[in-house]
Amino acid sequence: MLVPLSWLKEYVDINISVDELEEKLFSCGFEVEEKYEVGHDVSKVVVGYVEECEPIPDTHLHLCKVNAGEAGVLQICCGADNVRAGGKFPLALIGATVYATAKDHKTVEGVMTIGQGKLRGYDSFGMLCSGVEIGLTEDMYEGAGYNGLLVLPDDAETGADVKPIVGLDDWIFDIAITANRPDCQSIYGIAREVAAVLGTELHEPALDYTETEVKKDGFTVNVAAPDVCPRYIGHYVYDVKIAPSPAWMRRRLALIGQTPISNLVDITNYILNELGQPMHAFDYAYLEGDQINVRCAEDGEKIVTLDEKELTLNSSNLVICDGVKPVALAGIMGGLNSEILDSTTEVLFEAAKFARDNIRKSSRALGKSSDSSARFSKGVDEYTTVMAMKRALHLIEELNCGKVSSTHVDTNTGNSIEASELKVSVNKVNGVLGITVPTEDILRILKGLNFDPVLNGDELTIKVPAYREDMESYQDVAEEVIRMYGYDHIKGTFMPTAEVTLGGYNLEQRTGLKIKRALCAAGASEGVHYSFFSPSSLDLLGLPEDAWERKAIRIMNPINEDLSLMRTTLAPQMIQAMQRNQKKGILEGCIYEIGNIFVPKSLPLSEYPDELETICIGCFGEDEDFFSLKGVVEVVADTLGIEFEYEAAEKPFLHPYRTARILCSGDDVGYLGQIRYELIDELDMRVDSFVAQIDLYKLKKYYAGERIFTPLPRFPEEKRDLCFVVDKDITCAQIEKEIKKSCELITDVKLFDVYEGMQLGIDKKSMAFTVVYTPGDEELTSDKVDGYVSGLLDTLKDKYGAVLRS
Repeated sequence: MLVPLSWLKEYVDINISVDELEEKLFSCGFEVEEKYEVGHDVSKVVVGYVEECEPIPDTHLHLCKVNAGEAGVLQICCGADNVRAGGKFPLALIGATVYATAKDHKTVEGVMTIGQGKLRGYDSFGMLCSGVEIGLTEDMYEGAGYNGLLVLPDDAETGADVKPIVGLDDWIFDIAITANRPDCQSIYGIAREVAAVLGTELHEPALDYTETEVKKDGFTVNVAAPDVCPRYIGHYVYDVKIAPSPAWMRRRLALIGQTPISNLVDITNYILNELGQPMHAFDYAYLEGDQINVRCAEDGEKIVTLDEKELTLNSSNLVICDGVKPVALAGIMGGLNSEILDSTTEVLFEAAKFARDNIRKSSRALGKSSDSSARFSKGVDEYTTVMAMKRALHLIEELNCGKVSSTHVDTNTGNSIEASELKVSVNKVNGVLGITVPTEDILRILKGLNFDPVLNGDELTIKVPAYREDMESYQDVAEEVIRMYGYDHIKGTFMPTAEVTLGGYNLEQRTGLKIKRALCAAGASEGVHYSFFSPSSLDLLGLPEDAWERKAIRIMNPINEDLSLMRTTLAPQMIQAMQRNQKKGILEGCIYEIGNIFVPKSLPLSEYPDELETICIGCFGEDEDFFSLKGVVEVVADTLGIEFEYEAAEKPFLHPYRTARILCSGDDVGYLGQIRYELIDELDMRVDSFVAQIDLYKLKKYYAGERIFTPLPRFPEEKRDLCFVVDKDITCAQIEKEIKKSCELITDVKLFDVYEGMQLGIDKKSMAFTVVYTPGDEELTSDKVDGYVSGLLDTLKDKYGAVLRS
């Protein structure tokens, strides 16, 4: 937002340099993206007094003797038709920089440096300048648009720098306004902040006006969409006289890059920048039915805007209508059918508050933007809406461009524009900041910001102005205090739960990296997904309505429905990742993800949910099976130095006979299994796919476990391949557990084959294991190992009816 220093000084006394002002603005939260002097390209131009002026024969030139003050009296050749003796004009001395113009003497083509010249044989020691040549326009300084010399006031001091005389010494600040401070998207809004940070008085713009007894009988305003237009103010003005705006108003508009049009239109643009409230003026002669209706457009309804573009609207667009037709696209642009013309004699002034999201969406959807839509999209408060109408009516009287009737309609939803009370704890305010701000400074700062503070013990009561819609809690008060008190007062301190370390990773981070490296070494690739998922993701798993995974936190403002819930399981995203890979022709692979799931303690939320670290593993491919996934799961157990046990389980999205619960020391820590064939077909997946999920948060107690070095055995290990025939309902885990318990010298048990066939019997299967016996201090003989095996066979036969397959 462009802010001229001269305009800012209208509301606040500034007695510091522009550099200091920039620092002050930055310190209180407003970044000055750029600042520049209006006449930054112009230098060494002074007031020249023409003492003598004689025409050069047979030319349009004049030979002048120009008094330049301390620079002396200089001979200047000049071709302007308005040069004369006794006149005062801008004089560019040798070495001065001014603007070069095209042949039309109006178009600037760059910056040039003045040197000594010779015209028709006469030396010229400088140049008398037009307004354009020193960077002025007619709107910035009266007379600057003339195709000749710029005439300076008679009381201008000869030899003085011309910049202060014509306003080229003014400065422009380009200030970035953050989204939470729409009240500062105006000159007056910035002035409030400057007054507070400098501790000086704020001068409010004049709001007084006098209504006549004239009324517009029968005029009404109806707001059919109060949810997107909570306040609409209309005021009838008559006896309008369209004319150019006064020089001071045209100059201010020109400094911020706006072209003055006429007094009435300029008033609306002036208030837009002065107060941040977009306004509109309708030519009342073109309003049919003596009424204004604020409603949503009908699908297919059309309007031609002021830029002569026809737009096709829909029901999400808000329009301002008279009794018959749309006359404006609310918050964006007026209609061509009610624009202000030179013939306008009566107008309806409009000031309104429109919902920022509606204006933003309509502006984007229609591809139509304006200064008004930019302001409304960031937010406009009702306090400023009321103030802006008063200001506009005052300017109508000040500029003598119309008479203010007594027809004033304010249609609103009852929102107060008075200050609201907010009570906060001083200790909490200081607690947020981590420092103790002296009470007198807190009161001084809040008083400067117009909060009218009252302190009673620890309780601080403030009056929040209606234009400060961002003030809701003690955290907001803390922000206001510290930005004025100074961020440099904050001292670096540790968070309450922080620890002083020598750098590097903590235990959890090191363990997480260890697991990732181990899985990557096993051939798995890491995947990362959003922390949000869709309700359809839970439907994908076929979970019952009372499943705890369905108790997910819904996002208040989701990007879309697919990212509307905080995830309570990683499985659906892993399944969809495998689906995407297979659709792209990648038919084998292994993916893992370590991330948090979010489990609320209750819904709706009353406290922060539990964020639980979880790992999910997905394997797919023609050569993959339940046991290959189990092998990847075992990598996690080996990395943590623990052992997993497995029991048959059921999950609605997994194969009923190829699903297992993962146990660690008796605790349920996860599951693994093959994805149901029905789900495989539904997702158009091309190969068998498997998924496992492990609750890492339940395994954190094992993170600190120390590995104990076991020296290599002095004697060779003994291996036995054993194939058992058992009932089909006997699991691998049950057999494996008994094998390990049978002898303390067994260090490894691996399943290498499972077989089912008619020759074994319809209710039988065989499982083949490799059992490794590692000797201690004595060498293992074949007889000893055979003895261990014999005892194992007896145990398995007694417990599970297992027999050795021949």
